[in-house]
Amino acid sequence: MNDMSHRIALPQPGRLDAFLRRQLLAKLAPLQGGCLQVRDALGEVQLGVAGSGPIVTVTVDDPAFYRAVATQGSVGAGDSYIRGQWRCNDLVALVQLLVRNRDLLDGVERGPARMGGWMLKAWAYLRRNTREGSRRNIAAHYDLGNPFFSLFLSDDLMYSSALYEDGDTLEQASQRKLARICEQLQLKPTDRVVEIGTGWGGFALYAARHIGCHVTTTTISVEQHALASQRIEAAGLSDRVTLLLKDYRDLEGQYDKLVSIEMIEAIGAQYLPTYFATLTRLLKPEGLALLQAITIEDERYQQARRSVDYIKRFVFPGSFIPSINAILAAKTHSSDLQLIGQHDFGYSYALTLRTWRTRFMAQLPAVRAQGFDENFIRMWEFYLAYCEGGFLERSIGVSHLLMARPGYRPVALSGTR
Repeated sequence: MNDMSHRIALPQPGRLDAFLRRQLLAKLAPLQGGCLQVRDALGEVQLGVAGSGPIVTVTVDDPAFYRAVATQGSVGAGDSYIRGQWRCNDLVALVQLLVRNRDLLDGVERGPARMGGWMLKAWAYLRRNTREGSRRNIAAHYDLGNPFFSLFLSDDLMYSSALYEDGDTLEQASQRKLARICEQLQLKPTDRVVEIGTGWGGFALYAARHIGCHVTTTTISVEQHALASQRIEAAGLSDRVTLLLKDYRDLEGQYDKLVSIEMIEAIGAQYLPTYFATLTRLLKPEGLALLQAITIEDERYQQARRSVDYIKRFVFPGSFIPSINAILAAKTHSSDLQLIGQHDFGYSYALTLRTWRTRFMAQLPAVRAQGFDENFIRMWEFYLAYCEGGFLERSIGVSHLLMARPGYRPVALSGTR
């Protein structure tokens, strides 16, 4: 398509949209670390320098995109993508380029977009993670239907980062992650383990089958509970796995080991102290806990905590990403747990997300057959690409955090005292 036909094919912006377009392009003009080409009815503008990084092309099909960005910033841009108002040749590269220019992106969030941000904060306040709020927020995402998630997750239905080594399939990397968790916790057949956040039972099934320990696991997702129950029964492991439909705050008893895989992101910042107090209460004095946690950079935590991004608005209501320092501060304030090990594997999450997105996009006929429309498809495509770009740029990470109660003592190595 030549430039003239390109201009004719797209709707012409009105005066307001043209003004907002000029403002947005001016804010992004100092772009570095790549090249951003913006195409719309008025032509093409190139920002940045070709050859210095990725070359990304954004095609604006509806000038309402400029209004969305002006009034809601990056959340508005995401909403506009969901509505089909713009396209991109490489969403992951676009996210990477914008992360590298976060100072410019922060500028886009100012002005009228700040008012939109206040409205989003008010919306987020109504979605805070009280007991009832937690059930509602979890249902908004995880109760999309088990058949939906089965389209793109690994065979063990783990909806969390796998742990890759060269040449791994998603299935191999997912099993490696589970094996690593069991190894770090030094699980043995006599252990009683509690898991906060069942998912579809992947960890509980693995630990019961491969280690022989007893796992008590809880979820507040009705859909997840139903399928996890079926899987546990089908595996013949009902005697080793106790499945609960209960808020983690209501769990009782004491256990040798505790596991929580990417559940901390659903807690909410104000409930972090409660979370760690609960972990301590559930663990025996010599107990070990393993948390798999998505984290944000410490220096951006407070800003992220106060704002609503694409994920909070459209994908995970009530969610938040803690920083390592925020986790440690809450742990120190509300528990006697000690951090004795940390392993960051953020690049593995980028690979996990890439595989999920590839599988998701390959299953679009099945997604549509389940009743999901094009807006939903674009929302999920953007979500998976958005997260992959963040992990590639290390603006977010994922870690295994191994914590111990004061009575824990390491197992002596063979031949030593």
